[in-house]
Amino acid sequence: MKFKTVLLFSLIGSFTLLTTSLEAQGFAKRYLNSIFNDTSNLSKSQLIVYPVVAYTPETSWELGFSSLFVYFAKQDTNNRLSEISGFTFLTLENQYGLFLDHAIYSDKNRWFFLGKLRFQSFPLFYHGIGANSPEEAIAKVAANQILIKERVLRQIKKNLFVGLEFDFQRLAAVDFVLPEAIEKTFDMPLGSEGSTNVGLGIGLVRDDRHNVLNVRKGFFSELAVLHYNSAWGSTFNFTSIVSDTRVFKPSGKNNVFAAQVIGQFNVGDVPFNQLALMGGESMMRGYYYGRYRDNNQVAAQVEYRFLPLPFSFTDRVGAAVFTGVGSVFNDVSEVTVSEFAVSGGAGLHFLLFPKKDIWIRTDLSFTREGSGFYVFIGESF
Repeated sequence: MKFKTVLLFSLIGSFTLLTTSLEAQGFAKRYLNSIFNDTSNLSKSQLIVYPVVAYTPETSWELGFSSLFVYFAKQDTNNRLSEISGFTFLTLENQYGLFLDHAIYSDKNRWFFLGKLRFQSFPLFYHGIGANSPEEAIAKVAANQILIKERVLRQIKKNLFVGLEFDFQRLAAVDFVLPEAIEKTFDMPLGSEGSTNVGLGIGLVRDDRHNVLNVRKGFFSELAVLHYNSAWGSTFNFTSIVSDTRVFKPSGKNNVFAAQVIGQFNVGDVPFNQLALMGGESMMRGYYYGRYRDNNQVAAQVEYRFLPLPFSFTDRVGAAVFTGVGSVFNDVSEVTVSEFAVSGGAGLHFLLFPKKDIWIRTDLSFTREGSGFYVFIGESF
């Protein structure tokens, strides 16, 4: 399957309707000036809301709004920068969704809340299971999904956090749309009729990042173990171990070298929607999220960021180049070099909030199956 996303991002265009009156025009000018010139005090919170127009093969045209709220606890810049982001959308195929993500630090960074919420009626392409799954999708799966994942972590030593992790995932109204040619031979995966799964576990995090949206120097590593059990309401019984390590090294005055290694390892009866999924806007960019899935996954990526570009006409334009490699597998004995997928690309960045060092990134990534284009606030990892 060739997967392409065209995302039109325009802060100026978002206020076309507002400029129909002098009052609205004044508001638009003040708003745009506050963003592009970053007139706020460094310690003050900031909020940005902007429209998004996108096209994907699964949804047709998609209209929505994204938002980002950033702040320092008690307006103390010695605390780490907290961020809450949101995205809501509606498509021409009557699909909809609401996404919320957050990384919140309390005063003195004593507590760390890291989590996300997904509520969507949204189709996905199912290619089967394993690293050798076919390029063309086997089925198009329509479903309603609720995902709530939260980590509540307490700092027990400088930069070292430990705490509880909670994961709730519900997949309902599942409909596999299959080509007529394979309807009689297709084996439905585990969870194809829907499921509700609740995971409880513990997480250990080492984190000395100051700005999670753009880390210029730092280290982050998470090790989490989650168990899903029918005793507390899960449809299936399984255990998931997740490892995520990221390193950020400054290079010269403005450049950053970043690297990430992730692993996910599942044991038990894992439904197809909670297998290790590869692809997306962060790791293995250019591959559709879930293009590859299996019980286990390992992946790594490196990225070099120019923030800003040297010899640029402005210090608000940056760039990045990146590459990643990864694979999914059922058993480690099955892993071969030839089954590893590779992606890579480059992108331009724009400095949105200069005082808080927050950038908008646009990434164009290429794979052996096609390309992907992404626009997001904050770095990919």
